[in-house]
Amino acid sequence: MATWITQGRFTDKAINGFVTKPEDRREAVAKLMESVGARLVDYWMTFGEFDFLIVAEGDNEVDMMGALLTAASSGSVADMRTVRAFTTAEAKEAMQKANEIRGSFRPAGS
Repeated sequence: MATWITQGRFTDKAINGFVTKPEDRREAVAKLMESVGARLVDYWMTFGEFDFLIVAEGDNEVDMMGALLTAASSGSVADMRTVRAFTTAEAKEAMQKANEIRGSFRPAGS
């Protein structure tokens, strides 16, 4: 399964809702991920530029995008950024592949 890391901010509407009725959103996020065949690995609230960080695993980029668009369209989150994370073993495989094919690549301007 691919690993996905998402950061985002809560809207003023969501923050007001949290203060009025405190809640742990982990279960709701886990269910959203499960609805597209993914798995929530972990979910943190954070200080700084972003309010939350989610780590999820899922094989299908389109399904993952659907889950994230669902969250974004709710009006409670904004400024989401998602990246695909790779294990060091996966990175090593990519390095080996690059080593195999680099001789066939013509650099720009050459």
